Amino acid sequence: MEKQLIVKNLPFIRILPAWAQELSYKYLSKTTNLYIIHGNIRDFLPHKMNEGEFNFVKIQDYISEVMFGNRDIIVFWDRSSGVSFCTDDMQRDYLKAMREKFPDTPAEDLCSADPEVAFRMLERWFLLNIPQKKRIVLIVDYAETILPAGEVAKLDDADRYCFVTLNRWSHDPVFTRGDVSIILLSENLSDLNPRVVASPSTIKVEIPIPDEPVRSSFLEFLDGKGTLLLDRGLSPAAVGAITSGLNLVNLNRLAAESWQEDKPINMDYLKAKKREIIESEAGGLLEFLETEHDLSYVSGHDFVRKRFKHAARALKQGRLDVLPMGYLIAGPVGTGKSFMVSAFAGEIGVPMVKFKNFRSKWQGVTESNLEKVLTILKAMSPVAVMIDEADAFLGDRDQEGDSGTSNRIFAQLASFMGNTEYRGKIIWFLITCRPDLIPIDLKRQGRAEEHLALFYPDSDADKEALYDVLVRKLDMQIRKFPIGELLRKFKHDFSGADLEAVLIRAKLKATMDGRAYVTREDMDETMADFVPPAYPHEIELQNLVAVLECNSKEMVPRRFQNLDRTRLVKDIQELKSLLGER
Repeated sequence: MEKQLIVKNLPFIRILPAWAQELSYKYLSKTTNLYIIHGNIRDFLPHKMNEGEFNFVKIQDYISEVMFGNRDIIVFWDRSSGVSFCTDDMQRDYLKAMREKFPDTPAEDLCSADPEVAFRMLERWFLLNIPQKKRIVLIVDYAETILPAGEVAKLDDADRYCFVTLNRWSHDPVFTRGDVSIILLSENLSDLNPRVVASPSTIKVEIPIPDEPVRSSFLEFLDGKGTLLLDRGLSPAAVGAITSGLNLVNLNRLAAESWQEDKPINMDYLKAKKREIIESEAGGLLEFLETEHDLSYVSGHDFVRKRFKHAARALKQGRLDVLPMGYLIAGPVGTGKSFMVSAFAGEIGVPMVKFKNFRSKWQGVTESNLEKVLTILKAMSPVAVMIDEADAFLGDRDQEGDSGTSNRIFAQLASFMGNTEYRGKIIWFLITCRPDLIPIDLKRQGRAEEHLALFYPDSDADKEALYDVLVRKLDMQIRKFPIGELLRKFKHDFSGADLEAVLIRAKLKATMDGRAYVTREDMDETMADFVPPAYPHEIELQNLVAVLECNSKEMVPRRFQNLDRTRLVKDIQELKSLLGER
């Protein structure tokens, strides 16, 4: 019997979402029996009933009702519920036939939650029905509980049984000719046994987080039911447009909480809830960065500011094709690298998130965490992604001692960063004071391809401009006086962080004296007392590796512009040797 969907004609497939179309075509090709559906599988799925009309169902109902029409035999199994069927009639037929054919089988075995027992019973049932040319679909939820990630040698006996059984079913010609299909459901591919995932007998289909049209349709669906409370001026379509990264379950929760709290959804409410939900969905692996500043709050670094302003203009004009995939931001400590990036995010008006530590000591959890985060980033686009201390955070291909986890993570992240499909949609910012420690794989063209560097103020005018900007940033009330005189009096090589620390100390002194404003005397006394951190060799090394990384002479301070690169590399090697580095 040829595999076929219960549809009157093939064009029906074209009104299915893309992932369902892919599954349908793979199913009709009759090339394998084992399918893995992963990604946004715990969400409501939209079924387009008529033009402009959607019905929203869970994935088991979607597969059984929408794609297979509740016909022939559709079986569900998971470790909690055991064996069940999509209709009562199917369940009755199964129990009756199995009791008649295998009368000595204990009744509890027929619907067992033990995979060894359940799969043995189901295989017998499949073989009984194959001669009757009935189509059979087995949907196994929480597949990671029977096919966990890890080496086969380390699996327990039950997991080995499942591994062998499902592998055998995936290419069994009797099952293929008899139209038996096994669908495994799991949120993350990395949670599953890699040998099953990589097998040529396995078809993998990802359900994405819903896009804007689907979100808007769902919100209109809620609005039609009278359960969506919107502030005046907001429509379901408008909310759908600004809720990227949220799935339909999240939107339903947002609408329900708003309804229960009797708070109409407005922009502030939406912004706060979206942040709360996404950080929760990411399991604490992403942190939203809020900024009230734009590039006008950045002093100096004229070349870098100009580059960012050009990028902001291109984004606003929709010219994503001219934007770099990512930026490498280098420079010594205290030069305001993180602030510069957050100011750029404020300039372009897109959300910025910061990667938090996704590594775990438990095998497989790190890969699963990263897969979850990358899925959320795809759905949130456009989004800026900051990775601070990138040299320590990212690792490289050659790390050892963690069973290859670091190598796999590095390869997974490098591949994602280099996917040109996300150019201008996911903008990466790798921030580091040691760009020489970041592997070439990540900072080559096609990944973090724009290399920018920030340095300490190079002249008195630069230091005075930095002072003015910091006073504005810190919202300080200060009695005006020529700050240049004090900067020349105390010949510190101030970084931005140093000067900010001085201003905060002066503000504290004024506060302790009962004054709301800072005077020249406060600044004089504070600057006289201030001792900048003394790490001369470390700072010089950070300066030199940043200079070496620059891909434009214009951003390099004058004192470094005429350095020969060969001499530069030699100086870097000498400093590393002095500091005990290899």
